[in-house]
Amino acid sequence: MNPDALRSLLQAIAIGEVSPDQGLEKLKYFSFESVDEFAKIDHHRYLRTGFPEVIWGTGKTPEQIAQIMLTMACHSPVVMATRIEATVAKQLEDQVPNLIYYPVARICALKTSEIPSVGLGVVGILTAGTADLPVAEETAITAQLCGFEVQRLWDVGIAGIHRLLSHRELINQADVLIVVAGMEGALPSVVAGMVDCPVIGVPTSVGYGVSFGGVSSLLTMLNSCAAGIGVVNIDNGFGAAILAGQILRTANRLIDK
Repeated sequence: MNPDALRSLLQAIAIGEVSPDQGLEKLKYFSFESVDEFAKIDHHRYLRTGFPEVIWGTGKTPEQIAQIMLTMACHSPVVMATRIEATVAKQLEDQVPNLIYYPVARICALKTSEIPSVGLGVVGILTAGTADLPVAEETAITAQLCGFEVQRLWDVGIAGIHRLLSHRELINQADVLIVVAGMEGALPSVVAGMVDCPVIGVPTSVGYGVSFGGVSSLLTMLNSCAAGIGVVNIDNGFGAAILAGQILRTANRLIDK
């Protein structure tokens, strides 16, 4: 953060040239911090979007990830890095004290304080099969680290529809449902026909050869005959969790007006 520019802004607020609300809007786009020459951390993303910046682990070295996490930890109660394989996590544990690794979700987290519950509703997460768990757990852990209450329901795909139907009460308790499915990707359509809340479909790359790495389940979800479904990209559990959080925050903001 540029001290001179910040001082000028604070002075303008102090003498009434800029209102506090106008000052807050300016500060939303004010601060980023360089980490060596390979990263620029957006410290004010939470102010703008309601969610802090999250580290994409793939393609970064363990040393780069560690430096970014330690820098971010000075400004945030929780720092998250996604798509971290176990071998990389082991190296990070030697460089980042108190690191927590969620192996199924492939997420590393550094908590500098307790994560307060946002108390805005329940995110329900369903999978069609056990093979969808890595994407589903990425979704669940992301939502939990952002302070949302999560309910999990695994392996209730349409090949044994009675498994899903036996949990209707649990499904109806959710305020947003995230449905993770590979193969033909039909589960979100079935779920959306049963509930009165938004459904987010997450296609996974699980399937045989002609599934084209998840394209078949993606197209099925996009062509759903059920109303009220939104679809994120293949294997994008993180994006689904953030979208669910934004839906709940927007709903509660409208209620408060």
